[in-house]
Parts: sequence; structure tokens; C-alpha cells
Amino acid sequence: MKPVLLSYFSALRSLGRPGILWHLMWPTLAASVLWTSLLVINWGVMIAQGAAFITALPLVGGWISGSEVAMMVALVMFKIGLVVLALPIIYVTAAFLVAAVALPLMLEKVAATDYADLQRRGGGSQLGSVINALGAVLQFVALLVLSLPLWLIPGAGLLISLLLTARLNQQAFRYDALMAHADKFELKALPASQSGGLFGVGLFGAVLAHLPFINLFAPALAGLAFVHYLLSALRLARRTENIIEVN
Repeated sequence: MKPVLLSYFSALRSLGRPGILWHLMWPTLAASVLWTSLLVINWGVMIAQGAAFITALPLVGGWISGSEVAMMVALVMFKIGLVVLALPIIYVTAAFLVAAVALPLMLEKVAATDYADLQRRGGGSQLGSVINALGAVLQFVALLVLSLPLWLIPGAGLLISLLLTARLNQQAFRYDALMAHADKFELKALPASQSGGLFGVGLFGAVLAHLPFINLFAPALAGLAFVHYLLSALRLARRTENIIEVN
């Protein structure tokens, strides 16, 4: 648990460096503006489709449509559902922007000061970063859709959301954190050996993503935490490797 917390403390410390704070903010702001605009523009159409869906429900659709109060309650629940569904979509979009664009830029600034002693072996690439981020997002969406029936269980929705967001953070950010400094072997081996700690970093970021206001910065802050966690682990692994080679 200590390395996980240290990675977030290091991420917070990095915010004081020029340019980092902007990259912390813009992905979530851009995602929020995009999806809020789409939601507002299409609100009337979606409500109409929701009403049609509710009235077409087997067994209860006819009863709901015949009761003004029941229909009003059903539509209110539908509207709340749309807003709630928009939140993970905004986070996923922000996480993609962080992984594909913001994090590589932040990595350059952080690595130049905190990890200048770490040799760059260039095992990853910008194209690999985009492909990895896209794969992580698609997996998240697929698992979210498959888990929807479980959300009907009281309390299960929050737990599922935390676990899926933790997995998204881990899948999306670990490649970017290592792509400039690790070689191809390290790029695969180090995350595998640090899977428990990486899940902890991802889970902590998932918790932050569910806190009001803090969730605006959670994707980029989690990405920075992955940078510090994995580059520190890479530094330690190479020191151990060097000792073995000398002996």
C-alpha cells in the first residue's frame, strides 16, 4: 500500500512543474464539454425514445402508459439513468485522451527531472500508445455492457464501477508510463511482476474518479501516479539486474 500512496504523492508533487497542471485538466474538460453538448442537443430525442421504450415493455408497459404518475416516475428514472450513464462515458473518453495525448507529454517533463538517470530504451511508441488506449476503452465498454444486469443488485453498481475503472486505469496507463524508458521485454515483464501494486494504483484512481470535483482531475492524476510507480519500479529492477550481472 505504501508504494501506491507514494506514487500519488509524487504525482501531486509533479503538478508544480510547468505545463503539468494544464495536462491534468484539459482531457476531462474536453470530454465533459463533448458529451454534455451531445446530451443536451439530443435530449428531446432520447426522452421520446425512452418513453416509447417504456410503453413497449412487456407486462408493465401498458400499465405505466395508462398511469400519468407511473409514467412520470419512469421518465424521471430514465433521465437520471442517462445522466448517470454519461459519467463513465466522460471518464472513459478522458482516460483515452490522457493515455493517447496528455500522459506522453507529461511523461517527458516528469522523466527529465525525476528520472534523468534512467536510460531510455524506447520499447514502445506513440502508435502503440494509441492502440493500447483504444483497446483498454473497448474492453471497458464491453465489460460494462455485460455487467449491466448486475447493477440491479443493491450496492453492486458502485463495486462494479470501481473494479472496471481500476482495470481501465491499469490497462490504459501502464504502457504509456514505460514506453519511452523500458525495452520491449521490460514493457511486458515489469507490469506482470507488479500486477498487484498496479491494481492498487488503478483502484485508488477509481476511488478518486467517484469523488465530486476531484473526479475532474482523476484520469490524469492516476496516469501520473502510474508513471511514478512504474519508473521507480523500473529503476529498482535495473539496479538489481546490474548487481546480478556484476556478480
